[in-house]
Amino acid sequence: MAVLTPDIAALYARTALGHVTREYPNKLDHVLESAADAQGPRALHPVFFGSFDWHSCVHGWWTLFTVYRLYPEGPEAGRIHALADSLFTADKIAAEVAYLARPSSRGFERPYGWAWCLMLAAELARHQTDPGRRWAAALKPLADAFVQRFMAYLPLSTYPVRVGTHYNTAFALRLVLDYADEAGEAALAALCRERIIAWHGEDRDCQAWEPSQDEFLSPALMEAELMRRALAPDSFVDWLDRFLPRLAEQQPQTLFTPASVSDRSDGKIAHLDGLNLSRAWCWRGIASALPADDARRAVALTAATRHLDVALPQVTGDYMGEHWLASFALLALLAPAA
Repeated sequence: MAVLTPDIAALYARTALGHVTREYPNKLDHVLESAADAQGPRALHPVFFGSFDWHSCVHGWWTLFTVYRLYPEGPEAGRIHALADSLFTADKIAAEVAYLARPSSRGFERPYGWAWCLMLAAELARHQTDPGRRWAAALKPLADAFVQRFMAYLPLSTYPVRVGTHYNTAFALRLVLDYADEAGEAALAALCRERIIAWHGEDRDCQAWEPSQDEFLSPALMEAELMRRALAPDSFVDWLDRFLPRLAEQQPQTLFTPASVSDRSDGKIAHLDGLNLSRAWCWRGIASALPADDARRAVALTAATRHLDVALPQVTGDYMGEHWLASFALLALLAPAA
């Protein structure tokens, strides 16, 4: 069973340190309101300007802070500390918050980047050191801004988004629940659960028409992992019985078959390595909620292992994958394994 080791953690930290301040190439989510808005990534985002795009930089920092907390004496801890001190400052976070206030930024990074920022805040809330508390306090205004955005947006969200890319609402709310529970944001947690039940409570007999060519999330398994996180254990098992009624027979078979990646230099096709990692994360989560004597538990854990065996060797090697894949590897490796 694959687990996070100090050597793997150090590799992921070195990888993230190599891209969170790499400004170019960069794919901006930026609406120009005038010629004055034609600025580079660092000018627009003084904290999250690297890693090819804003959201990857945010979860690159989630990777760094997670490794820093788990391995405070690790070989990259000093570099993480120094870089965080230089970037997670009140004035630089204030500039990130100000960017959100632009009229044209209403849809900026919705919902994927919003959720990852809250996941980052949830991670920093776990830090018990003075530097960790300082970084958490610096980030809080940005986290608060995204809480407000979710509170305004979710009541307008009549329907879920089930695609396997950044717009997937199950993935976003799965992360948001971690933050809401960690930060004591009871109103946010309640609103998330209300939307989750409205969207998915009656879903039945999932057909799992996946994967698509550029997916990094499984629409089917991501929904199941969200429901595991949102429901009480008995309620989740009952829901899973209806949603994936043939799971014990490894059906739909596509959910148990790792995706094949034909070209890792193509950023979209490289998403499929992330699909294998996120499926492993979901399978481990699902298994953790099943009773020990439930045959589906072993089926889910075997599926997780199968996906990790394929995906873990691909986390580093090509920038189009390594600017983000370590975060998804960490999600899978830190998920319950039994």
